[in-house]
Amino acid sequence: MSDLATIDVYFSVHGFQEEDVRGKTVVIIDVLRASSSMIQALHNGANKVIPVGDLAAAGRIAQTMEAGDFLLCGEKDGIKIEGYHLGNSPLEYTEERVKGKTLIFNTTNGTKAIKKAALAKQIYIGTFLNMSSIVHMIQQCSDQVVLICSGWRGKQSLEDTLCAGTILDALGAGNQPQILKDGAKIAVALFQQYGDSVMDTIFHSDHANRLKDLVSEDDISFCSKLNTHHILPVMKDGIITFNHD
Repeated sequence: MSDLATIDVYFSVHGFQEEDVRGKTVVIIDVLRASSSMIQALHNGANKVIPVGDLAAAGRIAQTMEAGDFLLCGEKDGIKIEGYHLGNSPLEYTEERVKGKTLIFNTTNGTKAIKKAALAKQIYIGTFLNMSSIVHMIQQCSDQVVLICSGWRGKQSLEDTLCAGTILDALGAGNQPQILKDGAKIAVALFQQYGDSVMDTIFHSDHANRLKDLVSEDDISFCSKLNTHHILPVMKDGIITFNHD
């Protein structure tokens, strides 16, 4: 297993540089909601997810595909992008809508973190929904591991940091080594404070409060659930598919 003492945690897209992840195994965390939506989509039969950094890139990829084969998915500032098939609510990604489709995904925070981590040796998508799969992967991993919290517009978000702390606590079986990197210490400390009330804590986070004015609170409840999806989304050559844990 990757040594817990070497695991880095970064708290937003602006919190790391491309070189910080070169050759490392990265987990991208965007609880509200990109990671959760991608996991739900793949769980319900989506063929693959292509994350993009902006509208132009999404459009270019869409132009290379047959109309019935893909869905444009995503949001800007929490609101579904005009002309897109789906927004960023995991509840939209039903089997009926996504099975067999390629999803071109463009979001405010999560997909930008994925694209910025392009120099990583391996990129996985993680959140509370598939936490046990992420923990199992790290336990089998010999590379240095980095947990990247997508945050919100370059700022730290409580829910992503809490998810990182939950992963670290599970890796340490509740017993953390005295030597941890600063980011990991912060994430673990947050878990120790709020780990017994994850859903309630997320409901009262800044990002959840922003979303409550835009989407159903069912989105927030769904994204706060633990270990409901035993899949491990992984990116190769810019495309996210998954393995069953």
